[in-house]
Amino acid sequence: MSNSIVHYASITKKITMSIIGLFLAIFLLIHLSINLLLLSSDGGKSFAAAADFMGTNIFIQIFEKVLFLAFILHILLGIFLWWYNQSARPIKYVKPNVSTTSSGSKFMIHTGVIVFIFLILHFLNFYLVKIGVVNVPEGAASQHDFYTMAQMLFGNVFYSVVYIISFIALGIHLNHAIQSGFQSLGLEHSKYTNFIKGLSTVYAILIVIGFSIIPIYFLIAA
Repeated sequence: MSNSIVHYASITKKITMSIIGLFLAIFLLIHLSINLLLLSSDGGKSFAAAADFMGTNIFIQIFEKVLFLAFILHILLGIFLWWYNQSARPIKYVKPNVSTTSSGSKFMIHTGVIVFIFLILHFLNFYLVKIGVVNVPEGAASQHDFYTMAQMLFGNVFYSVVYIISFIALGIHLNHAIQSGFQSLGLEHSKYTNFIKGLSTVYAILIVIGFSIIPIYFLIAA
């Protein structure tokens, strides 16, 4: 009885995680569209205007809090489901069937950890500066001068390489997560399974390339 309850709870958590994950995937596209304004030839004015709107709009502020909670919940559910799947294996030393286990599935926890570490770094360099927890870096006009902060950070080869590697890991994570999310929500069908796989792959590649262009641009400019 207790095992069935735990199993049911894990299914519920997986569905919840899938909904949150798909929500976060959509947010990434919005975030990318704003970040691409960094590449505008107006010296960061378009990006600054967008950042100012994001920082002063009450609805965006509420969304920001919801987004933060969604990230935390997604991470906690991911850890729980990984632990549950690990403990549910009767023989841990048996090599998984490579024909049924995708590389994305096998490395979800690993790519998730990489993305989590990057998020901490990202928060330290931007969000915590914005709210005054971390000092404004030398060269930036204020705690809201995100264009200059981005310019300085992406001008650093090490940071840019870490940034790109992190988004490659995110791309791998996304590719499997989107497919798994649709499956967990019962939206998988033989008629459109290949479409979902193709969509998730294209979306993941778009996110990786889109975000990676930004540090490459600033590295070349530097």
